[in-house]
Amino acid sequence: MIPDFQKIMLPFLNIIADGMEHSTIETNEKLAQYFNLTEDEINQYLPSGAAKTFPNRIAWAKSHFLMAGLLENTKRSYFKITELGKKVLESNPKEINLRYLKNLPTYIDRNGIAKEESLNSEFDSPQISSTPEEILENSYLTIRKNLALELLLKIKSCSPSFFESLVVELLVKMGYGGSIQDAGKSIGRSGDEGIDGIIKEDKLGLDVIYIQAKRWENVVGRPEIQKFVGALAGQGAKKGVFITTSRYTNEAKEYQPRNETKIVLIDGEKLADLMIDYNLAVSTVNTFEIKRIDHDYFGEE
Repeated sequence: MIPDFQKIMLPFLNIIADGMEHSTIETNEKLAQYFNLTEDEINQYLPSGAAKTFPNRIAWAKSHFLMAGLLENTKRSYFKITELGKKVLESNPKEINLRYLKNLPTYIDRNGIAKEESLNSEFDSPQISSTPEEILENSYLTIRKNLALELLLKIKSCSPSFFESLVVELLVKMGYGGSIQDAGKSIGRSGDEGIDGIIKEDKLGLDVIYIQAKRWENVVGRPEIQKFVGALAGQGAKKGVFITTSRYTNEAKEYQPRNETKIVLIDGEKLADLMIDYNLAVSTVNTFEIKRIDHDYFGEE
């Protein structure tokens, strides 16, 4: 199990206690060994996929040590413990966490906070396991999940023809065809043999993709997929996308046509995610940027 960034603090300081210069790579490896992390845990990413979880938590622990004056950077990706850091270890603390650090005058002075405020901060609790970056990302995922659910509920309340047009528009936004006018068209009428839409695979229209759009509550089973494959065969087509607002049975997911027909299945959850990713029927309310220091600017080696 990956330790939270506060549990990393004391082992981190002990590893660099010799007063010598240490690198980020070396320290991260020793901490991974100390906590007996598996390869999967070492390589686990944050929800956004922007950085690995364990190194991110180590970086936050280091950041707080810098603010507390317990270590100092010597050059890019290298650092060492300070005299204050050595004194902290000499006091044999049972643990080092934010509550501990915020009792240090250096930390208080550098952060410009009153001691009373630092002692009463909810984030100081040893039970808090997430870094600010993780909290932000998890909050984003919660907002996104709620938005996806709201999108699906809205789609299910619309007419079948609207849903078919929505599906074609989404595929156009994903890069298939060109514009809505010349790339795709919705069929959705009697005698369509199970085909709800057609979209060009590329802007030149060298091939086409046939669409089946099911605005369903019920789970889609293998028979429905087989019918769609049959409909494609009737059109002489080999590529199809089956989209539903519900989900697929395992048998439907595992079904593979014996001919050269290629079928892509998109369930309600994936549909909502794609709509959010490609900005269909959603709008941006706020944008937040997370920035890091640019070491190259300071000429560090």
